[in-house]
Amino acid sequence: MIAQLITSFIASAGFGILFNTPKKSLLQCGLSGMIGWAFYIFLADNYVDSALAALIASLVVGLVSQYFAKRYKTPVIIFSVAGIIPLVPGGLAYDAMRNFVENDYNVALQLAAKTFIFSGAIAIGLVFSEVINQIIRKYN
Repeated sequence: MIAQLITSFIASAGFGILFNTPKKSLLQCGLSGMIGWAFYIFLADNYVDSALAALIASLVVGLVSQYFAKRYKTPVIIFSVAGIIPLVPGGLAYDAMRNFVENDYNVALQLAAKTFIFSGAIAIGLVFSEVINQIIRKYN
């Protein structure tokens, strides 16, 4: 678990560097990715469906990104894009495409559907975090 948290931190901060994030924000980018991945791993290990775990983890990434954006007076997108990187189902997409190329369409369609569901869950989680932020702002 510790190795996964460290790796997710490095991946998020690394993508922050790749996206020209200000150097002062790299720590927060890494933390947002690490916190989201920790939620995902915890939920997935406790028998929660992977799509639901991704939705909750991306919701957490969005909320953490909103917090960091307010605290450090930086745009939210800096933290949310870097923070969501560990959740992106790149391995599933690769396996789906590989199975398409190998003409194993049954497996390829299953993996592609899982990839789309996972990606949709991530997008919905980020949208929900913004909705929650707007509701909180409205009542404060």
